[in-house]
Amino acid sequence: MHAFRSHTCAELTSADVGSTVRLSGWVHRVRDHGGILFIDLRDHYGITQVLCDPDSPVFDEVEKLRAEWCIRIDGEVKARDPELINPKIPTGEIEVFIRDMEVLGRAAELPLQVFGDQEYPEETRLRYRYLDLRREAMQTNMKLRSDVVASMRRRMWDIGFREFQTPIITASSPEGARDFLVPSRLHPGKFYALPQAPQQFKQLIMVSGFDRYFQIAPCFRDEDPRADRSPTDFYQLDMEMSFVTQQDVFDTIQPVIEGIFEEFGNGAKVDRHWPQISYKDAALWYGTDKPDLRNPIKMQDVSEHFRGSGFKIFASLLEQEGTQIRAIPAQGGGSRKFCDRMNAFAQKEGLPGMGYIFWREGENGVEAAGPLAKNIGSERTEAIRRQLGLGKGDAAFFLGGRPSAFEAVAAKARNVIGEELGLTEKNRFAFAWVVDFPMYEKDEETGAIDFSHNPFSMPQGGLEALEGDPLEVLGWQYDLACNGYEILSGAIRNHRLDIMFKAFSLAGYDEDEVRRRFGGMVNAFQYGAPPHGGCAAGIDRIVMLLADTANIREVIMFPMNQRAEDLMMSAPSDPSPEQLMELGLRVIPQE
Repeated sequence: MHAFRSHTCAELTSADVGSTVRLSGWVHRVRDHGGILFIDLRDHYGITQVLCDPDSPVFDEVEKLRAEWCIRIDGEVKARDPELINPKIPTGEIEVFIRDMEVLGRAAELPLQVFGDQEYPEETRLRYRYLDLRREAMQTNMKLRSDVVASMRRRMWDIGFREFQTPIITASSPEGARDFLVPSRLHPGKFYALPQAPQQFKQLIMVSGFDRYFQIAPCFRDEDPRADRSPTDFYQLDMEMSFVTQQDVFDTIQPVIEGIFEEFGNGAKVDRHWPQISYKDAALWYGTDKPDLRNPIKMQDVSEHFRGSGFKIFASLLEQEGTQIRAIPAQGGGSRKFCDRMNAFAQKEGLPGMGYIFWREGENGVEAAGPLAKNIGSERTEAIRRQLGLGKGDAAFFLGGRPSAFEAVAAKARNVIGEELGLTEKNRFAFAWVVDFPMYEKDEETGAIDFSHNPFSMPQGGLEALEGDPLEVLGWQYDLACNGYEILSGAIRNHRLDIMFKAFSLAGYDEDEVRRRFGGMVNAFQYGAPPHGGCAAGIDRIVMLLADTANIREVIMFPMNQRAEDLMMSAPSDPSPEQLMELGLRVIPQE
């Protein structure tokens, strides 16, 4: 017999009754039923109930077992009494009577219990992650992640892509986040960077004549942590194609993403129609470039109804350039209690409040109510109701000012309204392509122009488009949103040097600096660069959606905490004086 097991803890069935078997695993739970000890023995595959009574030669040793001890048992498979069968597990028809046992690894007092679903502080879970990972939910999540990655690979190979690896140690590149720098021992005073993405390399692969590339790529960004983003590293399904348009990329990647969600979505509806929404419209309708389309609410600009109206706050706001009044229609939200609750929500978000109108049955049919309705009059409220397509029992909420100042709150309010009124459809994955991103943005404090998205994207209209106002230039850039999260980003790349130099010059980079910072790509583009484009899908975020969790750390095996610390491995750590000397570095103490 094998040294540790003849079967896993999920294999034995009634067909094995009478067999002598060997199992190894962890003590999941011990129950003492009047001198008979029942143990749930767990391994990666499942659970088998094993038992021992005083007739067993190892009863005294079994009595000493505690939760999470790692053991090997030899025993005889027996059928459970019919009334004791457990249909919830594959081994529920049998149990194993212990004849021999060996303790393979004792466990100290546990800082967290593996059995059960108790909640523990995140600090405890991350410090003892190896114990946290033994829990059923975490085992399920990690298996899901592994299966998703394997499925992605198969699907990409099936449509003609080849997987190539790109360097992990490279040069710094402006990708929109901070680099992790790595000091060079052989070149004192110089630094490598961990790649924020394989962006330049995958473009160079296209220049090298490889038509379809993909990679399960690790990416490193020194970012502030959020619930849906790792603060240090993440993985993406990275892909690039030559001789393609934006629509070609969409048509190629949609079946892959769609198939993943259908395969692992637990029967949830997966939308097959993926609308293409401009960045401008996404901001107007949803207040965000990653809209949750399960929620049918679309915001609308209702500025004209308040211009010169009796509601002086909005009327005076609209006299300022660049301001707008936006309405959030709320079907079924027409009660003062609900309206007051949403007004309180806005105040918690740091706004003075949120104006509202609700419609109810009146003497002459549907009538408007609320402070706003009294201030602007029946004619204007009726025009608003008709524009928004609302009726009796409905409401509308209003936010005003510069859209950049209120859109984030408007987006949250839209989500809250959709949830509370039951408008947001559950058990569904709704996708949307967000397209036509602006190439540039202006720093409100300095007035400087910089790239707003990927700097290597092709501007729509080519060189001619760069001759006018930079803030009007749109890029062939796109994101894919699913249920309120961005899960993919990409672009058609800028493969022409004349357009690239001009594009970077508008963001303050002269030709010499572009050649210095991106010399490899600039040199390569002199030798027949093909038109190309691609995208990258965030694996962590996709698995997070499939696992139905809102925290990305639930689907990463060894994540950092909110402060970008690895509590289990004590990282980051202090370097030794010898290491610093070898690298020619000195740490300046922080005051």
